[in-house]
Amino acid sequence: MSETINIFWPGDYRDMPNKTALPGVREATAQLEKSLTRLGRKYRRVEGFMTKPHEAIEKLGQLDGPIIGLYTHWVYGPHTVDGVIGHDNPLLMVSNFSGKWPGLVGLLNTGACLAAEGRKTSRLWTEATDWSADAKFLEGLEQWCAKGVIAYDEASIRPAPKVSAAAAKIAEGVHAEMKRRRPIALMLGDTSMGMTNGCFGARLLHKLGFAEHKVDQAWIIDYGKRVSDKRLDDALAFVNAKGIEFHYGGAGAEDFDANGTREQLRDYLAVLDIVDEFKADCVGWQYQLGLIKLRPPSDFAEGLLNSTCRPETNGDTIVDSTEADQGNLLPMEMMKRLLKAKGLHQSVAFHDVRWGGEHDGRFLWLLLNSGSAGAYAFSLDPDTLKGVHSWRQPQQYFPVPGGTFTGASLAGGMTWSRAWLDNGEPVMDIGKGKVVELPKDKLAEWWNGTTPEWPIMIADLGIGRDTLMAHYMSNHVAVSYGDILEEMAALSKLCGYRVRYLAD
Repeated sequence: MSETINIFWPGDYRDMPNKTALPGVREATAQLEKSLTRLGRKYRRVEGFMTKPHEAIEKLGQLDGPIIGLYTHWVYGPHTVDGVIGHDNPLLMVSNFSGKWPGLVGLLNTGACLAAEGRKTSRLWTEATDWSADAKFLEGLEQWCAKGVIAYDEASIRPAPKVSAAAAKIAEGVHAEMKRRRPIALMLGDTSMGMTNGCFGARLLHKLGFAEHKVDQAWIIDYGKRVSDKRLDDALAFVNAKGIEFHYGGAGAEDFDANGTREQLRDYLAVLDIVDEFKADCVGWQYQLGLIKLRPPSDFAEGLLNSTCRPETNGDTIVDSTEADQGNLLPMEMMKRLLKAKGLHQSVAFHDVRWGGEHDGRFLWLLLNSGSAGAYAFSLDPDTLKGVHSWRQPQQYFPVPGGTFTGASLAGGMTWSRAWLDNGEPVMDIGKGKVVELPKDKLAEWWNGTTPEWPIMIADLGIGRDTLMAHYMSNHVAVSYGDILEEMAALSKLCGYRVRYLAD
């Protein structure tokens, strides 16, 4: 095996994100090379971004030496996985730790994709300006260079917590309900943007107590044509009356007006009709790429689905997992049922683990996702849409005008979870913590340093930066208000998951 380390750039499928990120990626590469030079290691660059699976196969598949991937902006999992699967040469994923550039998001997604197939890898991250001056980063890099693997502290990975008799009874009741009538996951397309870790497949879903029915996203266009003007008028009147604040026009949003919202409501109502036809319980929505040049973004519709206060409501949420991510969809539906059984509000939010920082002596995570966060978190009132804002999704990514479904999450106790595959074995990660309200100036600084059009939740997840970066198996997380940790642990075991309780 060659001792020369190959440095490669996993990329986005879309040209614009890669072009925008290129200066930062070059700087990060120079920082990594500077660090390797300091350690006396030889290296070479693999030319260009990997923007399609075949590029990863052709550029990485022939390498037998150690390889380092740089994750400093959003990247697709297959742009690493497809090139390294079937090989066992040492693989290191390196990320900056930045809110502006979601490299850590791409690292977490790719790491989970690799774990699902049993491909060994190591992770390393830094927020230092000069990487070669970060002693902890250099220590990890040297360990990987010498041994081909990095050892991480596993003290925060705990077995499932003890479950009280009351919690066990609730979990058993929900499980019995799921066995009487298996929940159906309506999948609008497949996982988006290379999130193969979120694709469990029908056979595994059956073992876990779910069923899936796949419908091509193109059905949304067809069903949308059948939505009457009256239903659209009523839906638009509803969201206005319930308090959503729309930010039409302005710089970068000149083409965003009420007609954009109306078309988003058309898609929402079309999906309601498909859900009703197949008597589905929850929805996985592919979201990006598939219809991105044909329809407005689905954020607004997905936020409504995860709200009890919505047009044509039956009083319940319809759990929606954006990007058709079943690793969030399954725990979201399970958590919804546990919350209802415990007498708590049923809303479960879908978020990205976007970034984190120190505030008042503790580490807080900034959770931020472009779709699937319901209205409840912004008011803690299940009967209103006040606190929800809709801004135009950025034009460079979303050519058809449409708005987000966003707001600032209010303080409260919370439970979080995530399902993932460990070389095919289903695992449920669970934890609990608190949603925190930052001072207004601090919140504005963090929000504007990421993507201010998107819904935000500042959370103490009970785990700090290094625990999550080393061990967490997704860039997504499901979050609910209220303590259902024990119930979720018990239900997950009944459904057939191995349970990990993550707590520092």
